Amino acid sequence: MNFPQIVLGMIPSILMIVAPILIAATGGMICERSGVVNIALEGLMAFGAFTAAASHRLLETQAGGLSVPLALLLAAAVGGLFSVIHAFASITLNADQVISGTGINLLAPGITVFACQIIFQQERSQPFKLGMAPSIGGIYPTAWLALAILFLSWAMLYKRPWGLRLRSCGEHPQAAASAGINVIRYRYAAVIVSGILAGLAGGCLVLTQTIQYTVNTINGKGFIALAAVSFGRWLPLGILGSSLLFGTSAALAVYIVNIESLNFLPPEFFNALPYIITLVTLVFFSGKDYAPKASGLPYEKG
Repeated sequence: MNFPQIVLGMIPSILMIVAPILIAATGGMICERSGVVNIALEGLMAFGAFTAAASHRLLETQAGGLSVPLALLLAAAVGGLFSVIHAFASITLNADQVISGTGINLLAPGITVFACQIIFQQERSQPFKLGMAPSIGGIYPTAWLALAILFLSWAMLYKRPWGLRLRSCGEHPQAAASAGINVIRYRYAAVIVSGILAGLAGGCLVLTQTIQYTVNTINGKGFIALAAVSFGRWLPLGILGSSLLFGTSAALAVYIVNIESLNFLPPEFFNALPYIITLVTLVFFSGKDYAPKASGLPYEKG
């Protein structure tokens, strides 16, 4: 198999891996644009993945073809529900946003494994018979869903008054409040939207890349999405490019055996590549302030 054929064969796998990262990164971008850092993307994706896997497994013999969309809707709802915890702690209580998000990340494995024990009597969900079916060309519908969500987010952030107000909450919340904008309401909305998208991303991941939920299903994808937000400079087109870069490096770990010119590199190198890229870009962009000015800072009235 020559190199062009290998590249073409990789495209469906790359898009399959990129889709959940891009969806979660879009949610993280919206959240940070409002001034709230959402470290909890990893945990929220885990909640969404468990919900999608469990609901699809329980519904696939009864709901037929509707079990997949129902599973994704439930995953998004559960992600949004758990994000309220982060919103309440970081916005209402003015708690440290990093600690609040980390708490959800630590909470997710315990709750999901406990729920698996109750529902399936084991520490993982039972395998489902069929996950999401790929469409034409072997490309999963999640790729088109991710692009649609990114486009809609761009339109809302940059073409609608709602987006201008939300971005002002992340740049200078006191000035936004003086203009009559309810900063707390906008920040709550942004955190919940990011939770919905993270839950949806977890559902997309488990229904396309695995056949069941385990505690290792997400395996750092939420943190990669968070890195994609930073690497993409908090811009829609930027996070699209960074997500494609991370997804391609992950797909290379699978296809390395078919590329003779790269056989001298171990697969572990490509597994670690997204994280290596993250560290390199953090060093490269150090001293360059692209983040929203009030990101991570609590908002106090007055």
